[in-house]
Amino acid sequence: MAKNLKNVALALVVLVGLNVLATLVYTRIDLTEDKRYTLSAAAKETVIQFEAPVIVDILLEGNLPSEFNRLKNETLLLLDQFKAENSKISYNLVNPLEGVTNKEQTLVELQNLGLKPASVTINQDGKTSQEFVFPWAMINYGNKTVKVPLLKNKLGATPEERINNSVQNLEYAFADAFTKLTTTNKKKIAVLKGNGELADQYLADFLTTIKEYYNIGAITLDSVSANANGVLTQLNGFDMALIAKPTLPFNDQEKYVLDQYMVQGGKTLWLLDQVAMEMDSLYNDTGSAIALPFNLELDDLLFKYGVRVNPVLVNDLYNTPIVMANGSGNDSQYNPYPWPYNPMVFSRENHPINKNIEAIRLQFANGIDTLSNAYKKNVLLQASPLSRTEGIPKEINLNLLANPPKQEDYTPNAGAPLAVLIEGTFTSAYKNRVKPILLQNSVEEGPNNKMIVIADGDIVKNQMERGRPLELGFDKWTNSFYGNKEFLVNCVNYLLDDTGLINIRNKKVSIPVLDPQKIADTKQKWQLINTLLPVSLLLLLGLIYSWYRKQSYKS
Repeated sequence: MAKNLKNVALALVVLVGLNVLATLVYTRIDLTEDKRYTLSAAAKETVIQFEAPVIVDILLEGNLPSEFNRLKNETLLLLDQFKAENSKISYNLVNPLEGVTNKEQTLVELQNLGLKPASVTINQDGKTSQEFVFPWAMINYGNKTVKVPLLKNKLGATPEERINNSVQNLEYAFADAFTKLTTTNKKKIAVLKGNGELADQYLADFLTTIKEYYNIGAITLDSVSANANGVLTQLNGFDMALIAKPTLPFNDQEKYVLDQYMVQGGKTLWLLDQVAMEMDSLYNDTGSAIALPFNLELDDLLFKYGVRVNPVLVNDLYNTPIVMANGSGNDSQYNPYPWPYNPMVFSRENHPINKNIEAIRLQFANGIDTLSNAYKKNVLLQASPLSRTEGIPKEINLNLLANPPKQEDYTPNAGAPLAVLIEGTFTSAYKNRVKPILLQNSVEEGPNNKMIVIADGDIVKNQMERGRPLELGFDKWTNSFYGNKEFLVNCVNYLLDDTGLINIRNKKVSIPVLDPQKIADTKQKWQLINTLLPVSLLLLLGLIYSWYRKQSYKS
């Protein structure tokens, strides 16, 4: 008896010691195949700088469907990992609609804050109801608050795919938000003006979004003729230049300044249209207009860097609709029609820039040729296999809506490249050429650099409503959201990211889900197993214990 008590006491001492040790030394082992519960080094860096409390409010409390419960649990597990890196992080579960007296007003207020709800079906006590869920988190640090979208939608995704997409994006979404809260020395982006670029109101939502990461300024290139060295010096004070849908040609002096900016390390994001055509041009008595080439005079510059934007129009069977009015006066009805000159581009999923993003809407896009040279090129966006390019001049007519294209009208092909990333050691396009102007400290060979060329200037253009810019990617006519903003933000982040944060998007997470068909087919079998197996095990253990006792008494 004394020996047994001694063993029990020793076991208790060891158990208490292990618990005390566990409170002093924290460690965890991630045994998942995809390392879902292991933060990347870049994600850990985003929370190290927090010196004051960081409070995360997760708006996923309450009666939720199973998919949102799973999303909530994965969010909590991820925040536990961040908390292990910095104990100043804490979180709360919040139901934004709990206890409110005016639910409709609260819904409007939440949406005005940019917290768009998801409509879900709730089955409870045999009754079905439609409820709103707000799959968002709010991170509060000092006097700053950043919204984090938890739900990641993709066009045509099943509920299981939506869960996987959302969970896969969680680490990046939170790391990105933490970066916004701690960034103090922001890099600088120059928005180029002077060559007929998009007006500020059409860039408003995109520039407002990237202001959370970067400082924004404007530079006018048309002053190059008067003070080329001054313009280049000013431009070199920026880390990246945004060229958004120019419509007037660049002269040799302007191109040489841009060339020297790139060769000396400046990043560039080119959003170019080589064809003059707008939907507004079709709203006339004939419902037609002639598509003509834009003569931007950029071909020789971009050719040296390995790309050429062609003056063609992409006609794609996979497209986004336009809305037209039928009837007149009060009897007018607005109906969507497929419009093949508005390609709907699905991500190639071949780079952190285009990983796990919604379909992108382009308008009168052109095709890009990639040329063989020393630069590395990565096609980020591409027209569908059921597409074709059409030369110009060409008449575009709204009568096409009455006879939409059919699949047999298209010959399967690789699809024209629409956005290309170029990386390498940049060499001046004016090397071994007569220089159009004399620039101080000009160079012909530069450091490793990168640029992105997109063959559609409208990709960055937000729509307007009563004089106010709408969110980029939102089409007010069809009430649809596209992934334009996320794609462009990823482009800028990749061009300017020195921390590797965007590479978190390469992380793949796979959540095993149950097959509904298998559940239905094997329901009775598993019910019997779950009912009979525990009872059988108890009976077996009882018989073994009874036999053991009898054997003990015999001895």
